Amino acid sequence: MAYHNPVLLKETIDGLNVKAEGVYVDVTFGGGGHSREILKCLGPEGKLFAFDQDKDALLNTIDDDRFTLINENFRYIKRFLKFYGVREVDGILADFGVSSHQFDVAERGFSTRFEANLDMRMNQDDRLSAYHVINDYDEVQIKEVLLRYGELRQAPAMAREIVEARRDGDIKTSEQLKAILKRFLNHKKENKVLAQIYQAIRIEVNQEIEVLKEFLMQTPEILKKGGRLSMISYHSLEDRLVKRFIRNGLFEGEPERDVFGNFEVPLKKIGKLIVPTAAEIALNNRARSAKLRIAERL
Repeated sequence: MAYHNPVLLKETIDGLNVKAEGVYVDVTFGGGGHSREILKCLGPEGKLFAFDQDKDALLNTIDDDRFTLINENFRYIKRFLKFYGVREVDGILADFGVSSHQFDVAERGFSTRFEANLDMRMNQDDRLSAYHVINDYDEVQIKEVLLRYGELRQAPAMAREIVEARRDGDIKTSEQLKAILKRFLNHKKENKVLAQIYQAIRIEVNQEIEVLKEFLMQTPEILKKGGRLSMISYHSLEDRLVKRFIRNGLFEGEPERDVFGNFEVPLKKIGKLIVPTAAEIALNNRARSAKLRIAERL
């Protein structure tokens, strides 16, 4: 199984401030690179729990008595930690990107590089796939997906084109979808626009924004006082939510203030935004859009 080298590995682990006897969670296990680094920092009494809903990731499990891999979506983090008798942890790591393995296996349908069936499911057992979004959603729903998650100005026209084309039969493959949207793929910006289209559909299929919100809302309750959150985002939709939640514990609006204008927040940011160096991007091009934010439970 080919999985990418973990992005911002040292910075992410440093951000957790790992204690040898601590309990930690890697909610996006993937190839296990971040988890293996955490285990190096833990002593015999330390514990690491990891989550990944993708069955392929189970093949990377780590043979270590201190390690437990949970084959579930991290939106259920509190429920499954409770199942294992864990109510509080010392740190949580999250790398929200799609793994290289998912991109590189053509039949998963994540990559613009391959012809594949419209799929894009991170959990292969989920019912909703890219096929259902493209063929079952109405025009308004498709427009909303492309506009909200792909930030595509031409979303209304794209949605109209898709609905018109599927009258001749189901749209089953990525190549069919590209052909239908060909007039929107300006030669100079083709890859960028395709990436935005794929991102939008993938986020909808996997409910990524809802999952992120549910996860973040649980973290203050799960983290011990002084516990750390170390989170890597790859697009502005995710990063805005992470930034706002760290700043004021909300995703929109403003928190209630007391008569002096002060408000309480569950987290405080640690350090500044961290991005990969030019050297890391040269070694791993998929790191280019990564943004690491670190927070601590107050």
